[in-house]
Amino acid sequence: MKILFIGDIVGRAGRRAIAERLPALVDRYSADLVVANGENAAAGFGLTLEVAKELFDLGIDVLTSGNHIWDKKEIIDHLETHPRILRPGNYPPALPGRGSGLYSTASGVEVGIVNLEGRVFMNNLDCPFRAADELVAELRKRTPIILVDFHAEATSEKMALGYYLDGRVSAVVGTHTHVQTADERILPRGTAYLSDAGMTGSRDTVIGIRKELAIEKFLTQIPVRFEVGKKNPMICGVVVSVEEESGRANAVERIWEEVGE
Repeated sequence: MKILFIGDIVGRAGRRAIAERLPALVDRYSADLVVANGENAAAGFGLTLEVAKELFDLGIDVLTSGNHIWDKKEIIDHLETHPRILRPGNYPPALPGRGSGLYSTASGVEVGIVNLEGRVFMNNLDCPFRAADELVAELRKRTPIILVDFHAEATSEKMALGYYLDGRVSAVVGTHTHVQTADERILPRGTAYLSDAGMTGSRDTVIGIRKELAIEKFLTQIPVRFEVGKKNPMICGVVVSVEEESGRANAVERIWEEVGE
């Protein structure tokens, strides 16, 4: 079976890229399940229920997230009642929502999805490695096919988690930096790995933000109201091929496509 993972969707440009290219990508790769990080899908910062429903209608099966999932307060109450929207599982357990889920493909194959957030250069959260132990062990009672979205800044932390989970999950895919890496591989015990899936949004930007505003912030070091870029959408992601019986990955391929003006 094949899992298509879409990198961080940023604003309207990212949603346009999904609308224009996702059906063709699903057909091209014969994807059985589509997962996307949607924490920046609503105007570049956070997620709303309306935007989530739009993305589900476009063919995304599960939305993962990261530190920006809390930016739009209106989504918080919905995290508890919408199991197809995940937030990192190593936040305090009293918060609404869930960090993992079990989802069925059209053919009835169960796939586990885990969402975690890193701690290096990020928030002071519970240990993602220990959280992964608990969440993965619970999912493996039902299925060996598990994909982990590790929303983290440092490639060292992402690589460490990849090796830590090697052989226990089908794939560890990084998100958060909005820059796709070129280190896709199958780890020794059968886990597919990519440090960052990249960004789905406006290519002519600084990680999704209008480049003029980002430059101004670096030059002046004073607060600047960021705006999301709208032109030249692109879609980034990765496709992982998985053996259904064992959960081992046998192929991993990066996706990077420009959509147009």
